[in-house]
Order: sequence, then C-alpha cells, then structure tokens
Amino acid sequence: MSVSHSSLHCVPPRVLATSFSLPNHIQNPNGLMTPLNTHTKNYPKITIALKRLNGLKSTRQTLADHKAVMPDGTARRTDDTTKDASKEGKMETLCDVLSRGQADRHALREVLLNDAARAPETVFKSRDFTFATLRELVADFATQLLEIGHLKAGDAVCMVQQNSAEFVVAYLAVVSLGAVVAPLNPNYMRDEFEFYLTDTACKVLLVSGSDHTLPAVVSAVGLGTAMVVNVFDEVDGQHGHFRLEASTATRSGHHQEVPAKSSSVRADVTAMFLHTSGTTSKPKGVPLSHGNMACSVDNIVRTYELTASDTTILVMPLFHVHGLIAALLSTLASGGCVVIPPMGKFSASTFWPMVAQFGVTWYTAVPTIHQILLQRADTDFAANGMHENIHLRFIRSCSASLASSTLEQLESTFHAPVLEAYGMTEAAHQMASNPLPSHGVRKPGSVGPPQGSVSITILDEQNSEMSTPGVVGEVCIRGANVTHGYHNNAAANETAFAAGWFHTGDQGFLDTDGYLTLTGRIKELINRGGEKISPLEVDAALLSCAGVLEAVSFGAPDAKYGEVVHAAVVVKDASITEESILEHVKGRLALFKVPIKLYSLDQIPKGATGKVQRRHVAAALLQ
Repeated sequence: MSVSHSSLHCVPPRVLATSFSLPNHIQNPNGLMTPLNTHTKNYPKITIALKRLNGLKSTRQTLADHKAVMPDGTARRTDDTTKDASKEGKMETLCDVLSRGQADRHALREVLLNDAARAPETVFKSRDFTFATLRELVADFATQLLEIGHLKAGDAVCMVQQNSAEFVVAYLAVVSLGAVVAPLNPNYMRDEFEFYLTDTACKVLLVSGSDHTLPAVVSAVGLGTAMVVNVFDEVDGQHGHFRLEASTATRSGHHQEVPAKSSSVRADVTAMFLHTSGTTSKPKGVPLSHGNMACSVDNIVRTYELTASDTTILVMPLFHVHGLIAALLSTLASGGCVVIPPMGKFSASTFWPMVAQFGVTWYTAVPTIHQILLQRADTDFAANGMHENIHLRFIRSCSASLASSTLEQLESTFHAPVLEAYGMTEAAHQMASNPLPSHGVRKPGSVGPPQGSVSITILDEQNSEMSTPGVVGEVCIRGANVTHGYHNNAAANETAFAAGWFHTGDQGFLDTDGYLTLTGRIKELINRGGEKISPLEVDAALLSCAGVLEAVSFGAPDAKYGEVVHAAVVVKDASITEESILEHVKGRLALFKVPIKLYSLDQIPKGATGKVQRRHVAAALLQ
C-alpha cells in the first residue's frame, strides 16, 4: 500500500539508579539552549548589488555536482516531480526565499537580552528587520564573502553560529552565491569539527567574532585547508552591518582573481550539506539540492497554509532541518515573520510573554520542549491572564514521537490544535503531517498522511509493497524533496534506495485513511524471545501514567529471552513509585512488553535538537 498526498484530498530503591552518572558526550541535553556569545547590535540600511557566482564550475568535482552513484555505476534518476515545480508556481531555489515578502513587513525580530528577559512582565525590546533590509544585508554579506573567500560555485562554506540574525543573513548569502552551506553545531569538540570540515571539503569557515581558541577555529587551523572568516555584528544605526574579515590565523598571501561571470542557481545544484548519524560509526553526508529544499519549504507552507499574517518563534537550532526548514525558511518564504529569542535560545520562563507580545500564531518543537511548557503551564501560561493575549492557530510537533497523552494535554492547556509531523534530514525535513482542522482529522499517535509531492509506502523485508492497511513494515518514501544519495557512500545508497524507494529505517503502518503511524526504529526494536516490541509503544504507556514526566524504553540483554524491556523515567516527585507505574502500564500493555526494570533519572539525556538518543541512554545505563 502506497499513499501520496494527491490521493488523499516510580521507583523502588532496589532497582533505581539514583546516583547514576552519564558519559560526558551525552550529559548536556541542552545544545539548543547554549547562549549566543555575541553582542547585540543595531544596523543601517545598505544597498549593494549582489555579485553571484551561481553557475561557475570548479575544475574539480564539488558537492554541487554530486549525483548519487548506484552499485552498477549509473546515476540515480531524479524524481520527475521536480519538472512540474515551475508550472505550479512553486519556489525553485533557495534564492527565492525572500522574494515573496513585502518590502516593509517584518521578516525577523531578534529579541534583545535586557531586563525583559529577566522580568517577563516588562516589554521586550527587539531589533527588527524588514524583508527589504534583510535582502540588502544578504546582498552585502554575499559581496564581502565573495571578495574575501574567493569562492567558486560548489565550494563548501561551514557555519558555526548560534541562532541569530547573523546566522540567517550568512546562510542566505552563501546559498545565493551557488556555494554549499554546511551549518555545524557550535557545541562540537575539536575532533568532531575536524571530521566535518574534512568530509565537507570546507573552503571557508564562518565564525562569530575573532576568538582563535574556538574548537572549530583550532580544527581549521590544524587542517590548513579552510580559510577562517570572522563575522562581526557591528552597531551602526537601526539595523546595523555584518562585517567580514579573514582571520589572521588562516589568512593566506595567495589571492585569486574574483571571477566576473555569473549565472542563475539551478534547482539540481547542491545547496546544503548535512550529516545524519543513524546507527553507523561515522555520520553519513547528506547533500540537499536547491530543488530538494525548495520543494520541502513549499510543502510545509501549503500544509499549514502559512501566509504573511503568520509569526513563529524559533526554539529549534538552525543547524538542523527542523528549525532551519520548518520554522525559518518556510516562514520567510510565506512572507511571514520569525521571532528569535534572546541569545538565540529557548527559555520556558519567557516563551509565553514573547508569544503574546509579538503575536506569534504558531510554533514547531520537539516533544521535550512541549513537555517543559506543560510542566510550567500553571505559572507561565495561566498566570496574570497571559493566555488571554495568546492566539495560536496551531502547534506543530516533530523530530520525535509525541505521546497521545501529551498531545491531549497540549490541546486542552494551550487551546490550539496540535499537529504531529514526520521529518528527517534525507527528506529535507517534512514527509507527513496531520492536517489543519479544516482539512481533515488529526489522529493522536499518528504523524498524518504524506504531504505535498511526497509518496509513502510500507515495504516488507523482501522490499515488496504491503497493500493491506495496518500491516507493519518499513516506511519508505519518494519525492522531489528526497536527497539524491549519501555523499561518497555507494554501500549506503544501495541499501537506502533499494526497489526505487528511500528506506527511512523507521517501522510503521498506514491505516485505511492513508495516515502513517510509526512504531519505532527498525534497529531499536526490542526482540524478546522472538516477540518484536516497539519502544515507542512502551514509552507512550509510561507517559500516560500520571506523574511520569519523561520516559524512554530500550532493550537489555537477557540470557533467557535474548532481550527484555528496561526503561528510564523522570517522575514528578517521590510519591510516584515503581509499583504504581508498572500497575498502570500492565493495564495498557501485554505482560511481555512491560519493563522489568526502571531507572529513575533527574533528566533524560538528549541530543542538540532535543531528541532522546535511545541507544546512548541504553549504553550508559547498561554499562
């Protein structure tokens, strides 16, 4: 059965690890909340013509020329849906992101760190950028980068910047030049930066300020292959100016002549290079073309009917597709406005005051953030009549499974429909989503039907389509948003694109309405004596127990059954016991699915995007 959008108008002392310590690499779950270490500034308008290198080719193969090579040596065919984009009036490349916004309307509102961030009852101050101003700043940044970095089309530019107006301007400037942008997590360590800078063949590294001790800069200097370009956010008037300067640490005496010719960026040229870890020892490179990303942006805009009247608040990091494509680019492409919180980070205490003051109409986040907001709702949302000034059209949840009980609490507490969606890096984010109430039902526990040009099917272990609704198999997709293939990884491509579908590695089923329900990652399924158990199902049962704030289940080795179910929980207080939790779960799950051991943690470790990293939690607890 395949579906496309077009076809669908506690815890006992004897068991608990109370003094449990996590390894350093997963101890900090708040990568997205790391403060932005730059000064807030104001800027003047600048009108400078953008010099493009869009069509220029390097003499060597670049990421822009990337085509997935299949095992037989042939290039994998691009999905035919890309040919219809222009006929349907869709955006063709990321160069069009700012073209739909009215010149005098707000595009970005960067909230300043001042007394309001500490005293929510006061008014927040912000540095505001209209679409006209943003276009001018992007053009000026691109011109400076072209002259300093001597970029050719297809050269990779790595960015190490926190969520900020600076990030937005830099990102759009790089893609406008036909270069390949690679946003990196600022919290990486030196060895990690060395891997990513090498794998992307980084030509220029953009960093905020001029700190030569930053791990990214130290890595670039050690490799000697990338020019470090410092970005200075300079105060000068209302909006300011971003000044670029080649770092003395890597400044070279050799200068190339800046090419004078230019042509337009094509949809099939690589725009962004990201990595996805999955279960492999080394992250896999994922090139996404302008066409992939433009298609995904258009899908998101159409799914949620985003318009110039919408404003979102950015709580997800921009170095991942969730925050970058769903929140930022889709909003800008619809002519709407993006609010960036103080220091570029999510803060529960100031979230609702900002939503109220800036007229936020929707936001997208991982379940972790939703849960934090729910836990503080009595003090942050309901206090002082705050909720009376908040009018959300919808709340979006993606990047991890949202328990049905959490969805119901969100809707009843914040008085807005909650739309759970399904996305991944290889698909330039969104593949499926529950629809707006005016377009159909939303089903708790489901990620909805495929959206836009995406098609979804369920394949069995022999890669045959499973036509019967409700039958579980591997979730596979097709669409113009899907990457052409992993970079320099023929073996991974052979597996991932078998039978003409992209294999997500997720297990799930389609119902009679074409809605997709995920049951877990195939490699994370718990195999208890031949019985396959979905950890997502166990998580949901645990989270439905009153007083359980967070939960993650996993398989643990067992001499008799091969694997048994263990789980880690975060509970509201000591009154929530193991007995009460397990008694609740036994009423919802077959006995073989019930955890035989619970671990009580102060918090469950998460990655930089707020996702629970199940395999890391399991490895740490079972070591």
